[in-house]
Amino acid sequence: MTGSTFKLELIATDDAARRGRLMTAHGPVDTPAFMPVGTAATVKGMFPETVASTGAQMILANTYHLMLRPGAERIAALGGVRRFMNWPGPILTDSGGYQVMSLAKLRHLSEDGVTFQSHIDGTRHHLTPERSIAIQHQLDTTITMAFDECTPFPAEKAAVAESMRMSMRWAARSKAAYTVRPGYALFGIVQGGIHGDLRAESAAALRAIGFDGYAIGGLAVGEGQDLMFATLDQTVPHLPNEAPRYLMGVGKPLDIVGAVLRGVDMFDCVLPTRSGRTAQAFTRFGPLNMRNARHADDPRPLDPSVPCDASRNYSRAYIHHLVKSEELLGLMLLSWHNVAFYQKLMADLRAAIHGGTSSAFAAAFAADQARGEDGEDASESSIAAGRDS
Repeated sequence: MTGSTFKLELIATDDAARRGRLMTAHGPVDTPAFMPVGTAATVKGMFPETVASTGAQMILANTYHLMLRPGAERIAALGGVRRFMNWPGPILTDSGGYQVMSLAKLRHLSEDGVTFQSHIDGTRHHLTPERSIAIQHQLDTTITMAFDECTPFPAEKAAVAESMRMSMRWAARSKAAYTVRPGYALFGIVQGGIHGDLRAESAAALRAIGFDGYAIGGLAVGEGQDLMFATLDQTVPHLPNEAPRYLMGVGKPLDIVGAVLRGVDMFDCVLPTRSGRTAQAFTRFGPLNMRNARHADDPRPLDPSVPCDASRNYSRAYIHHLVKSEELLGLMLLSWHNVAFYQKLMADLRAAIHGGTSSAFAAAFAADQARGEDGEDASESSIAAGRDS
């Protein structure tokens, strides 16, 4: 599809929920979509072919991590990140702003950008909007993210406003540095914490600059679901209807469903694979802790409703044995299953929107998640959402 125009084709709506198809230079993406996180050009514990087999069409990689190791210049010389990791589809790269704030050492923030020490080897780096955009260009990213500061939570409103306005100035610099190519895109990021007036101001500033898509940043940082949804209610109406909307770093299945009902199109989170590596499985009836002895003699599969070999063809008893024996295959199977569970959830949401039943689907899904299975508390696994590190 090289040479195609980047655009969102809206196929159906159901109240605020949208069913669409994102057209890119590297293939289509059906929305609402969940992007598995491939921070360092790998979705942890999974082959790219296995990721694609779950129905995932686009993945996320990270500017901060790839600039430090193996380096953007090296990846560019090897044909870009898609060829480097053997992923044929679209890739979105986070700009690195969040990781600079959360991981890097000895940060110095200024109007120009951020100077920091690598968390890997202590080397000093300077990341600016222009440098972030240049790195993402070297990576040959399908969707480039504007460089921003993710405001910590909680924070005083004055500090949130100051940070947001600097991010808007950085957004303008990101747009100026970006090289337009057919089928590629640049997304701006709405900031403003949990303050509706600041979110509206940020959205207006980004619309004035003009972007191909609009992300909602600064959520899933500890504010809780109620505040997240309230913030979305105050943000999404200010975003253009014709452009894709991306909620960054979210997250838990019920958070995704609620955000879809509010008009969000795209999501990413480390939760499926991180949970898989800590022996947790998502199912229709809530999460399971596969370390729990109750699974030791259970011949049932994880979730036969998920169209995935890991979900259907391996018993809970076997996966429990692998986990207790510290065999890597157990964590790989759980990661595979979890990514497939998320992709089925997105496919079910798309079908519900198309059929005009998204609210009913959301209510039934929430009831199943709360009910648990065979009396197992649905909160047993204590799975926590979060942005990638």
